[in-house]
Amino acid sequence: MIRTHDFRYALRPGVTCLTVPGGAVLLNPPHNEKLTGLTPAQSQALKALNRGRVTAGELAAESESVATLLDRLAGAGWLEVTVRDGDRDLYTLRPFTTPPARPSAGGPRPVLSKFTVIHRDPGGLVLEHPTSWCDLRVHDPRLLALAAGADPTELGLPEALSARIAADLRWGGFTADPAAEDRDFTTRSWSAPDLWFHRRSTLGSRTVTWDNFGPTAWAKDEFPQRPARRAPYPGAPIALPAPDLATLRATDPALTAVLEDRRSCRSFDDARPITLAQLAELLYRSARTRSVESTPDGGELPSRPYPSGGSVHELELYPVVRNVEGLTPGMYHYDSFEHALRPVAPADSAAVQRLVRTTTATLANATEPQLLLLISARAGRVMWSYESVAYANILKHVGVLMQTLYLTATAMNLGAVAQGFSDTAAFTAATGADELEECNVGSMILGTPAGDR
Repeated sequence: MIRTHDFRYALRPGVTCLTVPGGAVLLNPPHNEKLTGLTPAQSQALKALNRGRVTAGELAAESESVATLLDRLAGAGWLEVTVRDGDRDLYTLRPFTTPPARPSAGGPRPVLSKFTVIHRDPGGLVLEHPTSWCDLRVHDPRLLALAAGADPTELGLPEALSARIAADLRWGGFTADPAAEDRDFTTRSWSAPDLWFHRRSTLGSRTVTWDNFGPTAWAKDEFPQRPARRAPYPGAPIALPAPDLATLRATDPALTAVLEDRRSCRSFDDARPITLAQLAELLYRSARTRSVESTPDGGELPSRPYPSGGSVHELELYPVVRNVEGLTPGMYHYDSFEHALRPVAPADSAAVQRLVRTTTATLANATEPQLLLLISARAGRVMWSYESVAYANILKHVGVLMQTLYLTATAMNLGAVAQGFSDTAAFTAATGADELEECNVGSMILGTPAGDR
C-alpha cells in the first residue's frame, strides 16, 4: 500500500484559506466552503496548507482528524495532491472541479486516450484531457513511459505505486480503453483538435472566471498593439469606384427578399464575367473601413459593415482574379482604408494557380472560378487582447463576413459560394506572409451565375 508520507499537499491554485471565528473558509471565486468544528490539529494543518506545499508528514497526516480533513478537502477538489516515491516527486493531480468517484478496476489495460495531450508550459510538463476534472503535472520522466503504455514493472517503481499511478491516470481520463473510444459514436466522431478547441474557447469546469480568458489585454504591458491597417503591398494601387449608397438605399431589394433568395451558387457564366465595377461595389458594401476610432492608450478601432469582437477588425480580403471584366488576372489585396486594390502575385505564379485549382472541387463540373475571394486574419490584432478565445473569435468574424458577402452578392444578383477549406500553404507562398502573423482562414467564390437566379 502507499504510505501517507508518500504524498505532498497544497491548496490548488487560486484557493485561499481564511481563518474565521469557529473555523475557516476556503475561497476560490465563485466557489467557497466554510469549515466548522475543527480540531487544533486540523486548524494547524490548514495554516500550513495556506503557506504552501507541505508533505503529509509535515501535516501530521497520521493523525486521524488531519487525515479525515485531507480526504474531505481532496474529495471536494480544494487540494492538489503530489504522489511521491520516497523523497522524489512523481506527479501532481491538480483539480479544477470536484473529482468524480474513482472508476472500478478491471477490464482491458488502458492506453492514452486519443484526446490526451502532453505539452510544456511555464510549470513544466503536463498531461491534459479536455473532459477531465484535473491536469496531471509530470515531475518524473518515467511517468511519460507509463502514460504511453509501458509495463509498470519495467519502471523500477514499487508495485503498489505503479498501481496507484495507473489508477490515477484512468481516474483523470488520461487513459482509456481504445476499443471503447472507437465503438462509441460521440468519442469517435470528435477529433482531438476539435474537442480541445471547443474546450479552450468556452467557459466551463476548466475555466470558470475571466482570469486568462477573454479580452484581458494580456499583452498591453509587454508588446505594442498591432496597427489596424496592414502594411501596403508595394505595387501601384488600383483605385475602385464607390457606389452611390443613397441610391442603393432606395433601390436595393428588401432584406427579407435577400435573405429568402440567398443560395449558394456553384455554376457560373464565363461568357458574362463579373465586372470590376461590381467587384468594387461588393467590396465597398461588405468590407470597406468606414472610420477608425483612436483609444486613449493609442489603440485603433476600425468600423466596417460587419461586426467584429472588440472592433479589432483583423480580417483582410484578397481577390484572386481569373475572369473579371476590366481587371488583369492575378492576386490582389483589398486596401479597405483607401478602397483600392494592390497587386500581390501574377496569375501565372505557381501559388496563384494552385489557389485557383483547389476551388474546382467546390464548383459544378470542376470548373475554375471567375473570382476567388480569400479571407486572411492578422491574428495578432485579436491575440494581443484576447486569451483562449482569440482563434474562436477569428472564425466567428469569418462567418459574419461571409454572410455579409453572401447577402450583398444576392442583392447585386451575383452568385456566391463559401468554401469549407482553403489552401493556407499556397496563400503563404503567394503573399510571402509569416503564417503566424497573417493566415488564410476562409474563402468564397463569386461571379455571374449561370442561367436565371
